[in-house]
Amino acid sequence: MAPIPTPPAEPQDSPDGYVGLDAAHAERLARQRGWPTVRSLPPGAIITMEYRAGRLNFEVRDGRVARAWKG
Repeated sequence: MAPIPTPPAEPQDSPDGYVGLDAAHAERLARQRGWPTVRSLPPGAIITMEYRAGRLNFEVRDGRVARAWKG
């Protein structure tokens, strides 16, 4: 039987720290801090609910991060 894979470690910063930042700046900052996947979404976007380790999601309104969460 194959071993269960270990998910990669996520950066140790809080998604709340990105709220209010310019979306482009927030994405650059997140990648610099080690997030391999950063996803920017418009308000009300229909998305799948699967959790992906190492992914940071941004809800972007008027060019600024309104909400941020892991997965």
